[in-house]
Amino acid sequence: MVASEHATIDYQSEVLRKTIHLCSLSIPVIYYFITKELALKILIPLLILSLIIDLGRYYFKPIQDFFYNLFGFLLRRHEKDHQKKNLNGATYVLISAVLVILIFPKVFVVTSFSVLIIGDIAAALIGRKYGRRKFLLKSLEGTLAFFFFSCIVILFTPKIEGNILEFIIGFISVAVGAIAENISIGWADDNLTIPITVGLTMWILYSILFPHMPLILPNVPN
Repeated sequence: MVASEHATIDYQSEVLRKTIHLCSLSIPVIYYFITKELALKILIPLLILSLIIDLGRYYFKPIQDFFYNLFGFLLRRHEKDHQKKNLNGATYVLISAVLVILIFPKVFVVTSFSVLIIGDIAAALIGRKYGRRKFLLKSLEGTLAFFFFSCIVILFTPKIEGNILEFIIGFISVAVGAIAENISIGWADDNLTIPITVGLTMWILYSILFPHMPLILPNVPN
């Protein structure tokens, strides 16, 4: 069955994992109200701590016991591979947050990271439960769910001027993001590929369609 080809945890654990993932929506929400410098001062120490714990579990038994007792049932098979020493999804979320904040203007960060959280949750839960038709590497149902719910995100995320073309740019960008989510398997963690792909697509389209528009959200810290 297409929906479970890449599933390595049961559906109930998947729901809990995605519920925790939803908490990451606080990153773009809080970033909207604070400066880039403050956001990085908060996120970089969290990322360092996450890396220490995530990599430490492969080398230190006390960290390993603590980590697996607390989170083991939520980890996918590749996240428990002690030979490859892969990072877990939560660490990738923090890496992704730091990278997109460093690279992209705030308007693209808030949109692309919100799409990552909402679109990824929709793709995982709907794709696993209802996915029947294979599309590229995952299910058509999951990919369509990603696109549909990400389009809803586009309707509510901030825009620079609020004209119709900005919404169209958003819809095109999340379509590209849906493909990125579909083909992100193994080393290409979708917590990285989705926001980078969406943010980059938005930046390219804004540069083409609005070459003279300042990429700054009005009336918010930048």
